[in-house]
Amino acid sequence: MSMVLSASVIRVRDGLPLSASTDYEQGTGVQECRKYFKMLSKKLAQLPDRCTLKTGHYNINFISSLGVSYMMLCTENYPNVLAFSFLDELQKEFITTYNMRKTNTAVRPYCFIEFDNFIQRTRQRYNNPRSLSTKINLSDMQMEIKLRPPYQISMCELGSANGVTSAFSVDYKGAGKISSAHQRLEPATLSVIVAFILSLLCGALNLIRGFHAIESLLQCYLLVYYTGWRNVKSFLTFGLICLCNMYLYELRNLWQLFFHVTVGAFVTLQIWLRQAQGKAPDYDV
Repeated sequence: MSMVLSASVIRVRDGLPLSASTDYEQGTGVQECRKYFKMLSKKLAQLPDRCTLKTGHYNINFISSLGVSYMMLCTENYPNVLAFSFLDELQKEFITTYNMRKTNTAVRPYCFIEFDNFIQRTRQRYNNPRSLSTKINLSDMQMEIKLRPPYQISMCELGSANGVTSAFSVDYKGAGKISSAHQRLEPATLSVIVAFILSLLCGALNLIRGFHAIESLLQCYLLVYYTGWRNVKSFLTFGLICLCNMYLYELRNLWQLFFHVTVGAFVTLQIWLRQAQGKAPDYDV
């Protein structure tokens, strides 16, 4: 019998599980697939935004968008169009219910476990295709899967020890590869804009100091653009700001020192909070 067995919502950047269905089947094959869930979760940042892993009698499908991945386990004969339509519904509901700030700052696993209620209701609908066929239009999803099929992950790729330079890093036509060179950051919030303006102000005030101004301009760059080791660079830059202000201790009063260091800390925090976003699926292909 073809059916959806379970689903999970996972943060892409670190594999943190945000929510999951709570009624896993207890078969040996299903328990083995749960291990694959964990392995995939650790590699999501290097994977295309739509993938399928075939594990014998079961398939694992997932899509990733805006820093969150939606993963599901189904039997091998479950139709692809229904599987990705199911994931699409989870994605739309999750984005509607929770803002990106909450998902980016979550620290506890399964902190959105209440989303399981929607997962269960949707899973029951998709396990009853007769009632489902009259409620959704699958033609758009069929066309998208035909034009942009999911990337097929092999067991060899999944078990690769080199996670960063593994076979996932190769370009895959139509799979929406995520590379640091072309990755975009999340939309700027009010706090990001304020941090950018304050950093520019510090840079302007430090123009006569030469090198000290470069640190503020570098923070502005890291706030706007995605680069490799971005968080490390931001903390190193903040460290330089603190050292320079210690060096200028005798030339500035305490309020000036406090202002520059506080702005540097605030901008560093905003750089850390503003993460790269995943590629949003194009549903109007």
